[in-house]
Amino acid sequence: MPVLHNRVNNEELKQRMLAETEPRTTVSFYKYFPIANPAQFRNDLYVAFTKLNVFGRVYIAHEGINGQISVPASNFEAFKEALYAAAPELNGIRLNIAVDDDGKSFWVLRMKVRPKVVADGIEDPGFDMSKTGQYLKAAEYNELAEKPGTIIVDMRNHYEYEVGHFENAIEVPSDTFRDQLPMAVDMLRGNEDKNIIMYCTGGIRCEKASAWMLHNGFKNVFHVEGGIIEYARKAKEQGLPVKFKGKNFVFDERLGERITDDVLAQCHVCGTPCDTHTNCKNDGCHLLFIQCDACAAKLEGCCSPECMDEKNMPEDQQRERRAGRENGMMIFNKSKEHPLRKHRSEWGVRPA
Repeated sequence: MPVLHNRVNNEELKQRMLAETEPRTTVSFYKYFPIANPAQFRNDLYVAFTKLNVFGRVYIAHEGINGQISVPASNFEAFKEALYAAAPELNGIRLNIAVDDDGKSFWVLRMKVRPKVVADGIEDPGFDMSKTGQYLKAAEYNELAEKPGTIIVDMRNHYEYEVGHFENAIEVPSDTFRDQLPMAVDMLRGNEDKNIIMYCTGGIRCEKASAWMLHNGFKNVFHVEGGIIEYARKAKEQGLPVKFKGKNFVFDERLGERITDDVLAQCHVCGTPCDTHTNCKNDGCHLLFIQCDACAAKLEGCCSPECMDEKNMPEDQQRERRAGRENGMMIFNKSKEHPLRKHRSEWGVRPA
């Protein structure tokens, strides 16, 4: 029986990927459809993808599939055939090809069975995922977005919105999609008859969000087909005005793909215009934050002088300091009370 999980050290796998000479294509895809036996479905697809040297993350649940992968260019058509053949519902599934891609997005294949492909916190037995809002292609989005009274809602996390978003989009300020769903309903109460456009990175979150809004009494709900990735690609192909500004945050090694040259965010250390996400180099932190090149050099890639000092301690001292310390979800909180902003003046870190 073939090995159905990775057995090689992560660092070795990463170095193998970096040494590859053949270009790779980064692709995301999803589909809501019933899967009777997710574990068997996962194992069969794992075997097929491994033969094609596919890397990435694929989540499978009773409600469907959600994947972000990279595949060698020479295997792209074979990958499509393998995916299309996995289930009748996947035949012809939309593949969102990355806009700004260096092919170095993943270095290992991880496929997991989960309760849901997108954790949503929905427990209402009357919720029907098949009743979703209307798809909008790029040109349709541009037209509807310009109509008076249209409400545009970003269904991504705050750190995604910060570096790029559609013009006039409303942020639903939360770290998780499960928190955003009830927040979006509460924020939009009183606008049940207005045109509401929802969007996300590749379409999977806003499709479910559109169904949830309809379930909660909103009547004219739309969502961007293929999300930001597909919108940007089609808008550029068709010569349309690109209404998304800045960077599209992505959950792989790139941490972002540039859509336009607009820089909407600031370095979380010094405040200079910047939209480069990174993780703190201190192994006891790994905070996700935005940092400019000057601050990265002065703080050695760390989020604070304290983390820089800890990173440079002997390994045994680092382990001693980390013992029993809870990191939690190291996602940057944009609140002005966050230490990265609160102590900015104390640190004296300024861009060169």
